[in-house]
Amino acid sequence: MKLRQTIGLGLFALFLCTGTAVASDDLKVVQEKGEITMAMSGQYPPFNFVDDQNHLTGFDVEIGNEIAKRIDVKGTPVSTAWDGIIAGLLANKYELICGSMAITEERLKSIDFSDPYYRSGAQLFVKKGSALTSVADLDGKKVGVTLGTTYEKWVRENIPNVDIRTYKGVPDMILEVSTGRIDGFITDRIVGALAIKKNDMPIDLAGDLLYEEKMGIAMRKGNTDLKKAVDTALAAMKEDGSYHDISMKWLGIDVR
Repeated sequence: MKLRQTIGLGLFALFLCTGTAVASDDLKVVQEKGEITMAMSGQYPPFNFVDDQNHLTGFDVEIGNEIAKRIDVKGTPVSTAWDGIIAGLLANKYELICGSMAITEERLKSIDFSDPYYRSGAQLFVKKGSALTSVADLDGKKVGVTLGTTYEKWVRENIPNVDIRTYKGVPDMILEVSTGRIDGFITDRIVGALAIKKNDMPIDLAGDLLYEEKMGIAMRKGNTDLKKAVDTALAAMKEDGSYHDISMKWLGIDVR
């Protein structure tokens, strides 16, 4: 009898713990503390980067802060290494990833995403005057990608016989191509084009867009209320013009 009672109490306690875990939602947590933390690499200008005052800024930061304002909390951007950013989310180090993360089937197995907040795609960049005109010319060449990105995965799966070099962010790859240490790099078309223009670097786009990507704001699974709040805020921002203003400020185009 005592054994049955012990087992019964244990199962009841497990039921309570499980019920609590399912019922809880990060929206309630962040509203109670008045703050929501949003992770990004800080190495992806103009979407997210560290400015001269050592503050995280950019398109992603302003989008995240505007969403935070609309759910009545303070938005706090934090930087972390991209290749460990999902692990940090799952370890409860922050509530969101608002760092230009592409929505993929593989990522959806472990995390959830908001509705897409912008669209872009993968592009090959090479040094001006290079004989490389498309990915078909990359056989035996050194190609840069940001570690842990969908671009790295795509190159490994789709471009054989290349020497893949990984980097922390786009600025490093631009420098490497301009000095001839690598032959080209693959990253987001908007990010690469704007970074080249801003820094007046001798780099060109090569070939067509490799594939389209839809970027979403990531969160832990089970956060139904938080996802709804983020999606509602995004929709309102696109409707009232605030999204347009942020996009034009940082990118010069409306990327929705």
